[in-house]
Amino acid sequence: MIDFTTIDYLKNGNGKQIQAYEVLTQHHILSDIVEFEPLFAGTIPIAIDIESSDLDIICYWKNKTEFIKKLHVTFGNKDNYTIRETVIDNRESIIASFKIDPFEFEIFGQNLPTKEQNAYRHMVIEHEILQSKDENFRSEIIKLKQKGYKTEPAFAFLLGLNGDPYAELLKYKI
Repeated sequence: MIDFTTIDYLKNGNGKQIQAYEVLTQHHILSDIVEFEPLFAGTIPIAIDIESSDLDIICYWKNKTEFIKKLHVTFGNKDNYTIRETVIDNRESIIASFKIDPFEFEIFGQNLPTKEQNAYRHMVIEHEILQSKDENFRSEIIKLKQKGYKTEPAFAFLLGLNGDPYAELLKYKI
């Protein structure tokens, strides 16, 4: 099992993973926000990304105002920087987006430890499913994503899960 609490595994990954590692480290993305327990999540860590996939970083904030301020100070000068507040899974959420060539970044924060956030939990479950299946399954997930499916609905479709794909995936047992 990959240790997703560090990005070291990216150094020996595919081309996009290596490139992501270089951008993350050269620009100190994770170390600049270390107090928010950032974790790299999403499709790139588990190699099911497509051309339009961004680099997703999830964070745990205890003080929303301080988190927003830190994002402004740290990333506010990056290309296409935006920040917004929303409610996801009945939790206040902060989402900052920006670009550092060649990647789009999305930094997502909630007042919930990162390992307990659904983005991380989904990624770990998806990784376990991918490890239990053959390469054809991975290819089918990528094809569905290229057709416009979001990741969790693509998994739910191929696994034959009914109901809310985000909730059902959290209950999935291999």
